[in-house]
Amino acid sequence: MNEWVAERKLLCTLRASNEKSELFVRVGAPYTVQPSSVSFDVTPVTSGCTVEVSGAGLHISETTYGADSIQALQLASNVDPILRRVSKNYDLFFSDGEPYFEE
Repeated sequence: MNEWVAERKLLCTLRASNEKSELFVRVGAPYTVQPSSVSFDVTPVTSGCTVEVSGAGLHISETTYGADSIQALQLASNVDPILRRVSKNYDLFFSDGEPYFEE
């Protein structure tokens, strides 16, 4: 089970639908990467963070890696590239109804 250190709750609608569903974006706590778990060279402080998008029938889980725990967390907290991919099929909104992306 992952420890989430940050969460964003959005609303989303499948394109061509008006039914809004909740979508959760979560960033996990950084962890030290074990050399056997990746296909690249690591140092004793190489770290990873899990980013998860779930809700509205979606479940995306990706890991971002960094040279250390701060870099891994910094890279993982930039969730917009993942949400841009989601927005190809869904319209995303903040909880107040404002669009997440200005198109």
